[in-house]
Amino acid sequence: MKERIKSLVLAALVVASLVQSYFLIYRLPGGGDSIVTSETNYVKTENMGQERSIEELIFPDQMIIHMGQDKHTVFYPGNTFYQLIYSRLKGRTFEDFQRRNVQSVHWDQIRKESPGFELSFKEGMPVALLQRVMRLGTDTLFQGETINRIAIYTTPNDTKAHALFFSAKGDVVYEATQADLTVQDVQQHVDFGTSWTPYTLMEGGYYIPAQALDAIEADVPTGQFTVEQMQRSLFFDPSMTRNIREKDGSEIYTDSKRSLQVKQFQRWISYTDPAAPPAGQSDASKDALSAVDFVNQHGGWKGRSRMMLRSTDNKTQLQFQQYYGSFPIMDSMQFRFGTINMEMQQETVSSYERSLEYLNEGAETKKSIKLPGGDKLKNLIRKVAGENRKVVDVYPAYRTSAMEDGLRLIPVWVIRFGNGEETTVS
Repeated sequence: MKERIKSLVLAALVVASLVQSYFLIYRLPGGGDSIVTSETNYVKTENMGQERSIEELIFPDQMIIHMGQDKHTVFYPGNTFYQLIYSRLKGRTFEDFQRRNVQSVHWDQIRKESPGFELSFKEGMPVALLQRVMRLGTDTLFQGETINRIAIYTTPNDTKAHALFFSAKGDVVYEATQADLTVQDVQQHVDFGTSWTPYTLMEGGYYIPAQALDAIEADVPTGQFTVEQMQRSLFFDPSMTRNIREKDGSEIYTDSKRSLQVKQFQRWISYTDPAAPPAGQSDASKDALSAVDFVNQHGGWKGRSRMMLRSTDNKTQLQFQQYYGSFPIMDSMQFRFGTINMEMQQETVSSYERSLEYLNEGAETKKSIKLPGGDKLKNLIRKVAGENRKVVDVYPAYRTSAMEDGLRLIPVWVIRFGNGEETTVS
């Protein structure tokens, strides 16, 4: 009997000790003021924007149709014919790549005389990433390349189509000697351009429309992520951050390792994580995959964006440029919007920049306008280029203008110079 009483007393003491420990640790006499955050609240990230796969972010900035006799037209992302050609091309197979010197191809002559089409990837896309959206065979030399242009064309008396993949370095081109595209396939795609706006091939290798280009100006209402949302998304424990107010009105939130700078006037955030990456050379493809995963988990995506990247030995710089309709939205230092900018080192995010503001598409008001073409556009280009600056690209985009309850998206022509600088005309 005594042993049974001892056991009951011991059990009661153990229970009392556990109850006391619970209240001492959690300090919950009234059900609140906990000093230990639950695991769910500690690591929770909010569903702020949509998730995207990397395949959704890889597409050409423009598609040029060559019709022979120096006749051309240009399709932009979102155009029906652009989407049709690109979706068909992603189902074709390209194999057995032959490496050639770029001078041996005579590309300037081909695009003037031979029917075909051309996909532009501006800064270039690593083959390892292109293989996620196209069926490209593996080849040791080709695998390590970055491609900025794909050209598919036919020549008289040929029974098969030619497929060229241009290196972004500008010195070599790879021809896929095995491509399951027939001459009839290429001609059908070329025919899509015959009734479209004609474009003129200029001396710098860029194209401008021979007549005014139809465009849409839109007033789009916007929403806004809160600073608290970004804090919860980017910091492991937001309660451990401290706030520093800068003289320029911006605020910095830091947990002593990472920092989040918020420029309230521009509604723009810059997140930096100086943690040292592991040793070794950067892999642009792996960095890009990690960057997309990071955005999916820390803010997500609003609207459609196209990925651009630039890689060095130890880091990869990425920019995800947002589109409205067929045109990209230009970022400017005066008003930051339209891009997500990232720097990756060994698959680790070292910096992450984006706008807190986002477009609420579907509730906008639109009106049709004309962007200048032909001689009028040539004169505008000549005026801004002057005597010394070489023009390498001209493309349509949207310039943003802030309104009380949203953004006005104004169509403009963007002129890019050989040194990388850009300016706009309209």
